[in-house]
Order: sequence, then C-alpha cells, then structure tokens
Amino acid sequence: MVAVCGVLGAGLTACGDDDDESSGAGGEVTMLTHDSFELPDSVYETFTEETGLTLRVIKSGDAGKLASTISLTPGKPKADVVFGIDNTFASRPIENGALEPYKSPLAEDGASAYAVADSNNELTAVTRGDVCLNLDDFWFEKNDVEPPKSFRDLTDPRYANLSALLDPGTSSPGMAFLLTTVNADPRGWQDYWKKLAANKATIVSGWEIAYNQLFSAGEGRGQKPIVLSYASSPAATPGTSALLDSCFGQVEYVGVLKGAKNAAGARKVVDFMVSQTVQRELPSSMYVYPVQKDTPLPDGWQDRAPVPSWTVKIPPAVIAKNREQWLQQWRDAVGR
Repeated sequence: MVAVCGVLGAGLTACGDDDDESSGAGGEVTMLTHDSFELPDSVYETFTEETGLTLRVIKSGDAGKLASTISLTPGKPKADVVFGIDNTFASRPIENGALEPYKSPLAEDGASAYAVADSNNELTAVTRGDVCLNLDDFWFEKNDVEPPKSFRDLTDPRYANLSALLDPGTSSPGMAFLLTTVNADPRGWQDYWKKLAANKATIVSGWEIAYNQLFSAGEGRGQKPIVLSYASSPAATPGTSALLDSCFGQVEYVGVLKGAKNAAGARKVVDFMVSQTVQRELPSSMYVYPVQKDTPLPDGWQDRAPVPSWTVKIPPAVIAKNREQWLQQWRDAVGR
C-alpha cells in the first residue's frame, strides 16, 4: 500500500515511523481513509481540544482499495481506525475479522438506522449519499447535444467516448453503479456493459481521476461531460445535474481496527465522526449527507442537490455472496 500523508490540519501530523499507544494528552491516533476524505482544520482542532489526542490521517486510494487493504491485514493494521468503507464492501472486512465491535453512545441519534444488517457493531455509519451519473449541462448546451435522460442512454452512439466510469473492483462508487445495472436488468446487464465498452466509455480506477481529471466540469476541465459521481455533487459544481434514475444508496462507515495500537483513541474517533462537530461539516466538505438526525444542511443544499425519490438498495450479504461472480462477469463484458 502506498499511503499519502501530510499536515492536513492543526490537529494532524505528517506520517512518521513512531506510533504512540497512549490515549491521553499528547497521544496520537491514526485513521486510514480514502483519497476523497476532507474536513476543515477547525474540526481537527476541536478533536484535539476534546480528547487530548492528535489525529493522523493516512489516505489510501479509493474506498474499494481501502476495504481490500483492511481485509487482507486482519489483526495487523497500519492504523487504529478506518473511515470510508461503504455498504458495497462492508461485509468483506467484517467477515475477515479485521474490525473490533464498538457501539458509540451517539449512534442512536441516527447512525444506528444505517447499521450493517446481521453485524456486531463493527462499523458505524457516518455519511450517506447516492451514487449517480452526473452531466455537464453547460457542455451539452454549448455543443448542441441533447443530454441523456437515463443511464440506459449511454449506449447510444450520440454519447460515444463521452463517459468517465469507475472500475467496480477498485472503486466503491464503481461497484455501486455496477449493482445499479444488475438490479435494473438481472439477465441483460452484461450486454449493457458490452455496449458501453463498444461505445468507448472510459473506465478508470477511482473517483478522483474521473471527476477531477476527466470530467469536463471538474477541476481538470477534461473531455468527458458524463461522469459517475453523486446526486449531491451538483451542489458543489454549478451547471451540472444528476441522472436520478441511476442512483445507488451508499453509506460510509467508520470502525475500530482489530489489533489497533490505540484502540481507546480509535473509539474516540468513532464517537467524534458521529458528533455534530463532524456531521454538520460533511455536506460542505465532502458533499454527502450526514446520518445523524437534525443535522443542519447548508442554505439551498436540497435545491441544488435533491435526494432521489428512489435508489437501488441491495443487502450487503447479497452483495458479498455475488460480488466476485459479478466482477468476473463485468470484466468479461468490458474486456478487462
């Protein structure tokens, strides 16, 4: 694993070789997360003020890679706590014994409603969101191209070479979209992906590449006006919209890693992630919805990022049972 570390906030330190096992003042707790994790400096300052701990953050690729890393190292973690495993990958680290059960006393304020079914509190919900295709509305208007109205339209020759999608083997949003297609057409989804591949859809390993490099409305001003992202992304990117028939309900979790050097500190991080200090910052920082009840949203958020009236929901146990078969069928369909 290649870890990306740095001084991300006043309460964070750069990566080093020494781990402090204490949970008191001056101690350190390490959190492994995905590349898209972002919170303001003030949040880390509050954590340190409340706990006496310094939070060190290690970023490790997309959420799919994160889940694999955790699952392959049960009892020998490279951190104390993990954030970013979602409901499409949740069963794997649980079944592999990579997580320590812990129920935060704050979970009853909303997080418990998103608990992984038939689990033992190994994971605590922190965010919820809906993985959907996003469109650069300005691009379609400028180029006088009628935008797609459904995810099914992406196989139309009019949209050849216009889509940036994600590998479901390495990306949790990618897995979410694969599950959307499986749910929509259990018998014909492989043909859909064959047609997507023939229509020159670009498939990359993670969201950061797709949205911030390839998407025409993203930071990199790329060449793809269709990208896989979230229903909430248009709140951050004016002139874009989400195809609300393509959405999969996603929940991201935090959990204590089995064998953590600072398990007490890890439990404090779990509590902190479902506290209002963190929950109220999630929409503005990561463009996802908080799980805790009565958490205020930014002004105009629901207008700019409406919640889909319907989303695909598949139990983690069903995903776990079929994941490897679906992934192999997907690879066969797209020629990877």
